[in-house]
Amino acid sequence: MEYDRASYQCFHPLGLEWPCLSFDILRDDLGAPRTTFPFTQYMVAGTQAPNPRGQLLSIVKLDKMGQGKHGDKAKQKGDSEDEDGMSDSDDEDEDEPPVMHHRQIAHPGGVNRVRAMPQQPSVVATWSEKGTVQVYDVAAQLTELNQEAPGKSKGKKTPIYKVQPMQTFRGHTNEGYAVDWSPVSAGLMATGDCNNAIHIWEPTDGSGWAVDSSPCSSHGGSVEDIQWSPTEADVFVSCSVDRHIFVWDKRQRSAPMLKVHAHEADVNVVSWNRSTSYMLASGGDDGTLRIWDLRNFTSSEFVAHFKHHRAAVTSVEWCPHEASMLATTSADNQTIVWDLALERDPEEEAAMAADMEALGSNAAAPAEIPPQL
Repeated sequence: MEYDRASYQCFHPLGLEWPCLSFDILRDDLGAPRTTFPFTQYMVAGTQAPNPRGQLLSIVKLDKMGQGKHGDKAKQKGDSEDEDGMSDSDDEDEDEPPVMHHRQIAHPGGVNRVRAMPQQPSVVATWSEKGTVQVYDVAAQLTELNQEAPGKSKGKKTPIYKVQPMQTFRGHTNEGYAVDWSPVSAGLMATGDCNNAIHIWEPTDGSGWAVDSSPCSSHGGSVEDIQWSPTEADVFVSCSVDRHIFVWDKRQRSAPMLKVHAHEADVNVVSWNRSTSYMLASGGDDGTLRIWDLRNFTSSEFVAHFKHHRAAVTSVEWCPHEASMLATTSADNQTIVWDLALERDPEEEAAMAADMEALGSNAAAPAEIPPQL
C-alpha cells in the first residue's frame, strides 16, 4: 500500500522515546470540532519501556500541526504544478514543522491503560502492570507546557518528575486493562482486572475516592474493557474474555442487568456512542466489529457485523461529533474509519464503472470491502 498525501487532511509522525500501549486525548477549551489549521492537541500516554524501573507517564502538547501538502492542498498542488514540477503557491504552514512539548512523570511499572477524567482532564487514572491503579493530578505539568516557549526544549533532555498520586488502589488481585470515567457523574470511575473483578470508585467530599471492597465479579474471565453510559450516572457496560458483554447498574452489583454472548472469541473492547445513547460497538479477538442496539440487546440481534480485520480488534471508538462514524484498530496493523451511514449503491457503482471503462481502466472495488469502510 502506497502513502498518498491526498488521503489525509493532516499527517505528522511524532514519537516519544519508548513505545506506549495506551494514550488518551485531554480535553481543552480550544473548541471542537476544529477545522482551521494549524491544530493544537493535548494528550497523555503511558510507556512500556524495557527497564521496569524506567516507566513513565508522558503529558504531551502537540502544537503547530499544519495541513502542509496533504488533503485538499495535495490535490491543489497537483493541479497547479508548473512545467518544472514546482507548485505555484506554498502555504506558510508547509515550511513550519509541528512542535511536540512533553513532561514525564515516573510511574510504578508499565502502563497498561491510561484514562483522563472528562470533566477535569488534569486528573488521570493509570493501570499498572504491577496490579495497582493510580490517580494523578497533572495540572502543574500542563501549566508548564502552556508556558514553554516554542523551541525552548529542543535538544534538551526532558526531566523526569516524581509526583505523588492523589490515590493508589491495591485492592485488585491481579493487573488489569479496563478503566473508564463516567461522562455524567464527575469523578465516578470503574476499574476491571484480569481476575474478573470490577471495582467502583465513588468520589468523596475531599479529593479522594471510596473504592468498594466487594467487586462486581460475574464475568467468567478477565475484564477487558469498561464504558460508562453517556446519559445514566449508574449504568456501565463491561466486556470479557468470556465472550460476553454485561450491562450493570452500580446500585445492584451482585449481577448484571443484561448479558449477551457477543463474539465467538474474547471481547476485547467496547465503545458507547455519546451521540446516540442506545448504540454500542464491540470488537473481538475474532477480528469482527459488531454494532448493538441496547433497546433490543440479545446475542442474535446485533445491528451490524463486519469481518474486515485479519486479526484481533484492539480498540474501537465512536466519533464524538458524527453519530454514524467510528474507528477501529487491529493487530493486523490497520486503523480503519467506518461510516455506518454509507450503503452500497449499485447504480452509482455502475456509472463509475462505465466512467473507468471509458478511461481504459477496469478497476473496481473488491466485493469483500464493506461500503461503510
